[in-house]
Amino acid sequence: MDTIDFYRDVIQSLLTAYAAIPIANGQIECYTVFDIKQDHYQVMNVGWDGYRRVYGCVLHLDIKGGKIWVEHNMTEMRVAQELVDLGVSKENIVLGF
Repeated sequence: MDTIDFYRDVIQSLLTAYAAIPIANGQIECYTVFDIKQDHYQVMNVGWDGYRRVYGCVLHLDIKGGKIWVEHNMTEMRVAQELVDLGVSKENIVLGF
């Protein structure tokens, strides 16, 4: 498996696991959006918390220039460390926020 395919698998696995965690309040759906042709990967929250509309990206990772870019992280998860734990070298992770 080449490096980019490995990164795709790791990112999809990590974001799928995060999206499976139940949200404690409101009627909020958490789902993944994977664009494997352009290498954009997101976790979205969509729904209602009482009368308040919830809509937005909570995690966004890209693969650019042979590296994983953490573009947006509104979670408590230490995404970069999780990627390292899954076998991605620190030199190939860029914090874009």
